[in-house]
Amino acid sequence: MIQTAERASSSSAVDNYVYQRCLFAYHECKTRLHGRVLEIGTGSGLGLDILSEVCAELVTIDKFATGIDMNSYNNVQFIQMEIPPLHNIASNSFDFVISFQVIEHIEDDHAFIQEIVRVLKPGGSAILTTPNKLQSLTRNPWHVREYTGSELEQLMITNGFNTVEKLGTFGNSKVNEYIAINRESVRRITRFDIFNLQYRLPRRLLQIPYDIFNRLNRNMIAEKNTGLNASLAANDFFISQQTDDSLDLFFIGTK
Repeated sequence: MIQTAERASSSSAVDNYVYQRCLFAYHECKTRLHGRVLEIGTGSGLGLDILSEVCAELVTIDKFATGIDMNSYNNVQFIQMEIPPLHNIASNSFDFVISFQVIEHIEDDHAFIQEIVRVLKPGGSAILTTPNKLQSLTRNPWHVREYTGSELEQLMITNGFNTVEKLGTFGNSKVNEYIAINRESVRRITRFDIFNLQYRLPRRLLQIPYDIFNRLNRNMIAEKNTGLNASLAANDFFISQQTDDSLDLFFIGTK
């Protein structure tokens, strides 16, 4: 499985903030799900245990092989594919589609949303999370684009959803303390970018440097704030109505 700073994993303690933030979305959605569920973006598989307990059937897809033994689940099917489109997946066949921290990586986001709507049953819902553009500390060259709340809502409505519930992910005081430390650390690194190259160079040229500096930054924060970093857990995050201060957009579209 590919491993960059973009893929959350419990294997590295320095990634705990990112891991818990991603894990939270699965805990938050589990009470909303039932029936047949499609997950777009298996990633490291951190949601499989949670999802398999609440779904009658889970189909999970990813661009990359997971390395996970799917035989340990009796109701989970993994399909490796690049999207969009959702190849060989029937229309009107899923009660829910979930896709966490994926849409910002998709070149054709209109086709992506259209395909999600296509495979949902009438009245079915999709839960999407993506970083709130207004809270990004620097350009992430792994992202094709990021969204404000109004931009994502317009994209979803334009491409087939009847309604969109606009929620957002927030953090408690511990999370906000970590974010403040991270913001200052990023500021110290990016102050050397006097020509603003992070926004002027093609994003693919920046991906390897970004991963290197991102990894160094996370290591430095973890070393200097061991207790805080290690103490962060999924229940330090919560959902409320989406605002400009949301860490992530947590949007629920209904077909």
